[in-house]
Amino acid sequence: MRWGSKAGCSLVATKVAAGGEKALRLKGAAEGRVIFCVGLGGPKPKKKSNGKTKDEKPKKGRDRKQKDKGEAQLQAEQEEAERLEKERLEREHLKKLEEKYQGARESELAELNSLEQKFLSAQQWKMDYREQAKHTEKKCGQREACLVIKISIPYTLPQESRGIVISDVQWEHYLSCDGSPDPTVPQEMNTFMSLWREDQDESVQLVMEKGEVVLKLIEKLEFLLLEASPNEITEEQRVQYQEFILQLQVLLHQKYNEATQNLLKIASMYEDSETGNMHTVIKDKNTTFCIWVNLKKKPRFKTHMFQEAGHGFDLPKSLALSSVAVRVLHTRYDHVSPLWLQCQGLPRQEASDNEESAEHPKDNGQEPGEQEEKGREEPSVPAAEETPSKERKESAASLTENSNNTDDKKETEEETEKNSDILDEPSQEEGAVLQEEPGGREEAAEVVDPQQLVPVGGVYHIDALQLPPQAQDVRGWSMVELLDVGLEVYPYSPGEAEDGTQAAVQITLRLPDNVIYFEAPVVARWDPAGQQWRTDGISNITYEAQERSITFGMGAFYTVALLQDAHLNLPYQAWELQPTGVDEGLFTVTAVFATIQIQIKDNQCMLSSVVVEEEEVLSHITGQWMSPFALREALKRAGVNIFPAEHSHKYVPVPRKAALAEGKAYEQMALLAAAFAFAHSKWNGEAGPEQVVFKVSEHLKADSAKDNHWSLYMFNGEKVQTLKLTETSEAFSEELEEESEFHSTLYHMLKDLASKEAMDKVERAGSLFIDSVYQLLLATRVLAFS
Repeated sequence: MRWGSKAGCSLVATKVAAGGEKALRLKGAAEGRVIFCVGLGGPKPKKKSNGKTKDEKPKKGRDRKQKDKGEAQLQAEQEEAERLEKERLEREHLKKLEEKYQGARESELAELNSLEQKFLSAQQWKMDYREQAKHTEKKCGQREACLVIKISIPYTLPQESRGIVISDVQWEHYLSCDGSPDPTVPQEMNTFMSLWREDQDESVQLVMEKGEVVLKLIEKLEFLLLEASPNEITEEQRVQYQEFILQLQVLLHQKYNEATQNLLKIASMYEDSETGNMHTVIKDKNTTFCIWVNLKKKPRFKTHMFQEAGHGFDLPKSLALSSVAVRVLHTRYDHVSPLWLQCQGLPRQEASDNEESAEHPKDNGQEPGEQEEKGREEPSVPAAEETPSKERKESAASLTENSNNTDDKKETEEETEKNSDILDEPSQEEGAVLQEEPGGREEAAEVVDPQQLVPVGGVYHIDALQLPPQAQDVRGWSMVELLDVGLEVYPYSPGEAEDGTQAAVQITLRLPDNVIYFEAPVVARWDPAGQQWRTDGISNITYEAQERSITFGMGAFYTVALLQDAHLNLPYQAWELQPTGVDEGLFTVTAVFATIQIQIKDNQCMLSSVVVEEEEVLSHITGQWMSPFALREALKRAGVNIFPAEHSHKYVPVPRKAALAEGKAYEQMALLAAAFAFAHSKWNGEAGPEQVVFKVSEHLKADSAKDNHWSLYMFNGEKVQTLKLTETSEAFSEELEEESEFHSTLYHMLKDLASKEAMDKVERAGSLFIDSVYQLLLATRVLAFS
């Protein structure tokens, strides 16, 4: 066989099998010369007019793609190698930082512990102050002596207390020489209450005067329960103080009932010349007493408005024709709700395991002779007024379970060390407004959840009372029939209307001037049997925000309150804590409806401003120095509740934070507050439950910290790090700031970066100022509810 070639062909050596492939005879080939031309892509491509073949461009495209693919693969491999190398270097760097952090941890914690002694110093100062003031009060026989002692005492206390601000409230607590008993001495308290019980011929005005003394005693006892450490009072004393509170509350209301009875006996002597009925308003800063007596029984006078108070009523015709008196007793305090609700302390680092027993206390029985004493001493009062001693005792027991001490810093530290769980109980019913009751959904819808809706502005005792026999003039003598039955309820039934419909009592109440209602309040009535607030029996509610009044119908006469959501100002929109001078600072909280500014100076706080819709409000409590505890209570009474309770996570949609991280952060922020500003970070919610994130800036001048001066720090209670992250970053990242390290404490982290002047201010900061800052941070819990 001969071989031949042709341009554009590949020569293939083969034999032609019989009957096999057909041989192509190339044009011009000699006869007998067979050539097989096998093209790489099949038959020989045809040439184009430009001399190139059809497959040349696709071939080059495929080659280019293969080349690009190879280069991309090579680049990806290089990048992956670089990434792995970078991760390796980062791991090595983090390992070195971790080793350095672990090596320095013991010494850092020892140095922090030395600084934390200021908490104990503040606690000891308060204990000494209370003890010395108590002894001074016993020795003080005259008001003039009190004034002299007020000047001299600070100079007999420890060096740090000299020159601090002593509030009028504290001196009123401990140095009042008004003859009132020492609430911590049982003999004095029992004597005081026994003597007052025996005096049964008092007027309403006199009861108001003595009532102010009683309210101060209750305030002192609440102050001791919530502020004193376990080292100051025993558990037995704590229970005793709660019993005194309950007894004083019952006695005060009993005295108002007795004074009402005394007034009703002589009502005909004060009849109005126009209507022939009797009506009057008596009020002081704590109470407004309104009473109307139906002497003439004329149906056209079934409506009355107490002009001085702004309260009024519209009675059904059946009542307008009866010998009845209507009393509206508005107390700006709440002695109706269970004591554990009235005296909720600062939130604890651990939620109570007895949540259910606090809401539905069990029957613990009564002390021997207590029921007999109550039956002898208490008058026959309206059902809505009764506060059975058994339920009140249960309330005290619940308070014991829920009592809290925030002064004992060491105890708090031990709790946070032992438990890094969430600060509050896990939520079982997110956003629930009303409690579940055994009676089913309909019953549950009528019972108020006391952890969410709370009375604001006090309590209104609205009663229909039996009119006792009036004095008669007989031959120049004034004669009156005396009945030894006490104050009696008028037996009104709403089904007595002539047209067969339910004859509701229409009530109009003027809202207190010194209270803010951010939303229309919920009108609820007190159920003494169930010891709970309920919304059934209240109808046709009309709320006039501009006129500050509310009108509603009642199927009977009840004790009512205007309730507000305790969490409507949560979560916080922003917050900032900054120093303003030596042991002085400014704490600003921007809530949902209000912006609150609080000045801090030594052991005192002052409400600087409360701004609602660009208008300053609550002028009656601004500009007054008081303790953090007193300020907290004053704001809550005014309707500005920015203080979460231990169950608030059930009602506020915020990420949970661990006790260890949150508690330690508040302590160390307080220790550094003399020279550093702290503020809210939007990334705090993204950091997870075990860590908190906040902004910090060295702050040695009075003006606000600039945006570019803030740095972000992440803290889990045991380790703190500076984040590369900023508030304008697109996503959260735990990446470390360059050239930064880990530290065991926030103090040492800032010490690495701060000026010597700033750290000197931290070292010189007063323990009382530090304690006040800590109390406010713990009360507001800005790291968990913003």
